Amino acid sequence: MENPRIQKIRAEAQKLLIEEKVDVVIGFKKGSLPSKMQPFFASSVEEIEQLELNGLCSNNLAVYLNHRSKGERVAIICRGCESRGIQTLVLENRHARENLTLIGIPCIGILDIHKIEQKLQGSISSITEEEGQVVVVSGGREHRFDRLDLLHDACLHCEHPTPVNVDIMIDEAGWIPENSFDKSYCQAFRLLNIAQRYEKFSHETERCIRCYACREACPMCYCEECFVDHSRPQWIESTVEQAGQQAWHIIRAFHQTGRCVSCGACERACPLEIKMTYLTDLLNQDMERDYGFEVGMLPDQLPPFATLSETEEQFFHQQDGDHVH
Repeated sequence: MENPRIQKIRAEAQKLLIEEKVDVVIGFKKGSLPSKMQPFFASSVEEIEQLELNGLCSNNLAVYLNHRSKGERVAIICRGCESRGIQTLVLENRHARENLTLIGIPCIGILDIHKIEQKLQGSISSITEEEGQVVVVSGGREHRFDRLDLLHDACLHCEHPTPVNVDIMIDEAGWIPENSFDKSYCQAFRLLNIAQRYEKFSHETERCIRCYACREACPMCYCEECFVDHSRPQWIESTVEQAGQQAWHIIRAFHQTGRCVSCGACERACPLEIKMTYLTDLLNQDMERDYGFEVGMLPDQLPPFATLSETEEQFFHQQDGDHVH
């Protein structure tokens, strides 16, 4: 029996195309592997029948808005993190809000394929979901797991699984209650001393091969030329050396401050399973504490580091007379 949630998504997407309100619908379809779903761009009513949505949809679809023209009318299926990412992209003038139709779906959480593989021996033949459970066929045997045990860490720490500021809401509750999880792991990091913090950071960064898969998966990494690609000036060491590895992750985290939606797409894309979202989560907690700001929650509130007040501008002009550094 077809999932009623998917039926509702397809019905809304078809309606938008039939009424010629959008040019394309961005969603997911089945991938070539049983553990993967594939981003999909449907531009005809017939293609809409391929749309799917489940816990294997690991990409953040907001990233694909950076590859569409601003004048294109786009419908995009979005979960909580995607809706907040899209809101941030709109505020940063990456896409015109009037050309976007957001189809919101309360998030059910993304499954961590690595957690599934760790529990099994042999290749995976199929993965299906029942409410609260994941059924995996591997080596000719069926295995059942509690769904919460297999969620990606980013989903376990998610505070806003329900989409915000959407145009159409698929009115069905997600499997993750709003604000049911917290980021107490950030507090655990804050309690570490400096040496312990550096040990944790070094352990993650030393495995980095600088493939930049994290950058490609992130909706907020859209610069035409990244700072790591600059040769004049060369901001950081370009080889796989400790200084360059650490600088890449530190500078990228600060670029994401007040912009990262903690979707975990960067970690899921990383071939070395490097865990770095704790850095942006820590910085975002500071944004909320110091500025009362949460990423992408309000349609007219820019990230604090993306604004310059009149007082701040006067401060810069007062340095060394009227010389601006």
